[in-house]
Amino acid sequence: MQLELEQIQDLASDKAFAKIGMLHIELNQLRSDIRTKTTGGITMDELNNLYLGTNKELNIWKYIAELIEKSNKN
Repeated sequence: MQLELEQIQDLASDKAFAKIGMLHIELNQLRSDIRTKTTGGITMDELNNLYLGTNKELNIWKYIAELIEKSNKN
């Protein structure tokens, strides 16, 4: 079954926004872990780096979502 371009665009948009939602949840949890110093099996520096990396990934996915939305308008 071949997907139509519009279906692919909708699915791509859904996937990007789902990823953004999950990254927001991850960032909130990481922020809470940093605040409470709940590091699990990693160091505080590693936890901070994980937070920074997740924040960077969120910004990338926001950019991807923006590109998808712009291409859907054409």
